[in-house]
Amino acid sequence: MARVTFLGLGVMGFPMAGHLQKGGHDVTVYNRTTRKAENWISKFGGRMAHTPREAAADAEFVISCVGNDEDLRSIVLGNHGAFSSMQEGALYIDHTTVSARVTAELYALASNAKISFVDAPISGGQAGAENAVLSIMCGGDLEAYEKAEPIMNIYARICRRIGSSGAGQKTKMCNQIAIAGLLQGLSEAIHFAKKAGLDGHAVVEVISQGAAGSWQMKNRYETMLDDSFDHGFAVDWMRKDLAICLAAGDEVGAAMPVTALVDQFYKDIQNIGGGRWDTSSLFKRLEEIS
Repeated sequence: MARVTFLGLGVMGFPMAGHLQKGGHDVTVYNRTTRKAENWISKFGGRMAHTPREAAADAEFVISCVGNDEDLRSIVLGNHGAFSSMQEGALYIDHTTVSARVTAELYALASNAKISFVDAPISGGQAGAENAVLSIMCGGDLEAYEKAEPIMNIYARICRRIGSSGAGQKTKMCNQIAIAGLLQGLSEAIHFAKKAGLDGHAVVEVISQGAAGSWQMKNRYETMLDDSFDHGFAVDWMRKDLAICLAAGDEVGAAMPVTALVDQFYKDIQNIGGGRWDTSSLFKRLEEIS
């Protein structure tokens, strides 16, 4: 049993922290909205803290899953941040999708404080978190990763160290780049099927068994055809991630024209009030403009 702190109880963090508590670890949670922390305690037990500093004191592992760069900095840095109370030898695992820049900043600060830091963004969505089948891509020192891996495996299907600090975040960028283009292609295929007078369900049943098959096709085509987009990963969050991808692409000299185009398509969706729709709403955009 380890002393674990979990910072951030959103749709992903809430069940992930729950798996740790059910797995026998001694979990303390912190959330900016106290009610969510209280709800978590009522469901799983454990303890609640009122600041990240309080939550992280004496923890062997501190884990975060928040929204963006500034959210992460706010819970890590400053007098009330987690780094201010973590002990030498403790390990910080960050599951937030953030820029490689903030990861480098926090890795350096952690190293100076003799704290280990692993960037470990996740993929698999809310269902993956709830069912403990997330894909976790990690960056950091090998010794730190080997210490963190058994903890992360509690809620992961696969957990892998890709390389040194920042490699996890760069791998998550690859994930989001691939999803953006794939969803646009899937949306266009189903849109074409409808316009051509075909049965969309029958079309996908056939093509999903061949080279066109994908997780997105399997899990999103029915809701796309049903005009249902109130689930999954929101457009607002995808645009945040794609901004990170495009900025990093400029830094390393990677050409990503499809990613840039799909990012603008998501902007169109935001402009019609779909910022909280699922990312598969690229299909709805095609239906709206045709």
